[in-house]
Amino acid sequence: MSTTGSPDDVLGLVGKTVRDITSGVEGELLAIRCEQLPTHTGTPAWTRRAHLLPPGQDTPLTTAPGNIRPTEAR
Repeated sequence: MSTTGSPDDVLGLVGKTVRDITSGVEGELLAIRCEQLPTHTGTPAWTRRAHLLPPGQDTPLTTAPGNIRPTEAR
């Protein structure tokens, strides 16, 4: 599988081992969520967040879905 082109491309990776290219951390992709962010105008803004759980960790890492890449099969 090649690198992902859009946030929707990573939906098929949920439950698989992926790498966050920003931090280099690998883990299981738990979910892609659409989250509301507060703004100074009071009008809500929305963003997508990818949540991955590194091995041996209790707290998921959050990153942009565009930063997620599949790991090579081992």
